[in-house]
Amino acid sequence: MIKKSKNNSENQIDNLTTSDLGCAAALICVDFELISLDRRNPRKVLFVFRKKVGANEMVNNYFLNRLKVDARNFFDTIKMLKNLIYSN
Repeated sequence: MIKKSKNNSENQIDNLTTSDLGCAAALICVDFELISLDRRNPRKVLFVFRKKVGANEMVNNYFLNRLKVDARNFFDTIKMLKNLIYSN
């Protein structure tokens, strides 16, 4: 599930969040910037990305199995995200 959220900073930047590990890894593989992990829910981590042009299309393509990424990069990114989740 992908959500748009407003950052409460001066510039009011739109962010993109997802709790889907695969989607988060795919977004990183296509050069989306991971801003933070939202851990407010103890049962689920939200990955927070800086939103950019084409974000919704990338997410839709991921869920429709149309997004192409390098397999090794995808696997390494999943390992990195798991390390981030469990390191704290």
